[in-house]
Amino acid sequence: MLYDITLRIEYAYDSLADAGRHILRLMPATLPDRQRVIASNLDVAPVPFERSFSFDFFDNRCISISYDEAVEETAFLMQARVDRSPLDALFDVSPDLKRLGVELESVHSVAAASPHHCRGLSRWVPPSHEIAAWARDVVAGCPTTLDAVSRINRTLHAEMAFDPEATEIDTPLEEAFRARHGVCQDFTHIAIAALRSIGVPAGYVSGFLRTIPPKGAARLEGADAMHAWVRAWCGLEMGWVEYDPTNDMMAGEDHVVVAVGRDYFDVAPVKGALRTAGSQETSQSVDMVAVTA
Repeated sequence: MLYDITLRIEYAYDSLADAGRHILRLMPATLPDRQRVIASNLDVAPVPFERSFSFDFFDNRCISISYDEAVEETAFLMQARVDRSPLDALFDVSPDLKRLGVELESVHSVAAASPHHCRGLSRWVPPSHEIAAWARDVVAGCPTTLDAVSRINRTLHAEMAFDPEATEIDTPLEEAFRARHGVCQDFTHIAIAALRSIGVPAGYVSGFLRTIPPKGAARLEGADAMHAWVRAWCGLEMGWVEYDPTNDMMAGEDHVVVAVGRDYFDVAPVKGALRTAGSQETSQSVDMVAVTA
């Protein structure tokens, strides 16, 4: 499927902000056999004093910018055309959870795609006894790792309501879990914590979700801003699979990947520092529209 994607992010500061330095992870990724970026562009206003390109440890494309003068606001406009391949039929050849641990120990690589990076705690996903106990009950009797991954995501979707007013970006995952309300970031962090607690390496995927659904289909939650979903390692043969707990579906043709990491800290679309007084206002909008012939 061919998509035209437009992302707008704007920051307005109460007072002048200077010494701004930011790392941006806003551009869709090129993934062999899954996703091809045909064209992309990022406009930044005001024009930064410095701008450079790099890749982080997880091979995410990063754009670094800095300002040498104070600014009143900052705006980012990303436009891209992306060709996203449909999801192949997924056959469950994953081991059971006990065997998964054995297969994990046979992985000696610590490269970017290694599951070992997504096994333990991370900045935004600390251990949670409450979520771990819930996860153990949910996966009881699951014959395979993929079945456990699917059941945790399906159950979380069934028990939790999508509510953009319920949480802030820094709301602890246990707070969102107890309230059973939150946004895609909350769904994803809770699912990651649950999966790691039962021994399944799990990480965070940021990206875009089709804004306008096919005729007759329900509109998907989380499509008005950058979206998030889970990646879980399901053994040596299956490798990484991606699941969207917010919408109870495997991540496929409707999902365009921007970045992957251990949690939101690794993939934040705009990360950095500046010097200012007072607060700031932020707005974000996404349009992801299928291109018809």
